[in-house]
Amino acid sequence: MSDQLPAASADHLARPDPDRLKPLTSTHKPRILILYGSLREVSYSRLLAGECRRLLEHFGCEVEIFDPAGLPLPDAAPTDHPRVAELRRLTQWSEGQVWISPERHGAMTGIMKAQIDWIPLSVGAVRPTQGKTLAVMEVSGGSQSFNAVNQLRILGRWMRMVTIPNQSSVPKAFQQFDDDGRMKPSAYYDRVVDVCEELVKFTWLIRDASPYLTERYSERVESAAELEKRVTLTSI
Repeated sequence: MSDQLPAASADHLARPDPDRLKPLTSTHKPRILILYGSLREVSYSRLLAGECRRLLEHFGCEVEIFDPAGLPLPDAAPTDHPRVAELRRLTQWSEGQVWISPERHGAMTGIMKAQIDWIPLSVGAVRPTQGKTLAVMEVSGGSQSFNAVNQLRILGRWMRMVTIPNQSSVPKAFQQFDDDGRMKPSAYYDRVVDVCEELVKFTWLIRDASPYLTERYSERVESAAELEKRVTLTSI
């Protein structure tokens, strides 16, 4: 192997082992966090978040929705700010997430991005989002668009999440909800059901295997180097 992969460290180049993916032992309800990107009094992303919550609870999940009201702009407050601390606590608690943003000026809203920017890639040795499942959705006031969900997918990848293949884009959202704030029957509602169902299935599949799926060669090499450094310093 050393002749074929001379740049690799043989001590840390592990062959993928399918047996480590087989035990699915968790029996608790999948824990799902929903983020939405609007502070409007009549917020269609918040209404869609409510529909997702009902569906996910019907599918056997424990669900929390984070209200972005009062969340400061990124870096405008310390990380122990109550709203920031709550967002980070829910992120660590969750096993999967749903991100729902309005599309504004052809992009996700700043409110949506601010929430994601407050979630760090790592806190010490803990990576709050790595290996968690993610579903992305958007609402828009005009014709159907996928700009926001495409951007959310990029962010999900950057946050090292497992973003499911399906997604939802709800055009002319003001026409899709009744006076009670419930989404009307339509092909758009059917897609929301599809996405929630798929998220639950992926979360079942991944949550027990996540530590193994997200274990990486580069981190094994880095951890070994850090350990060797500490042993050397201790022996001096």
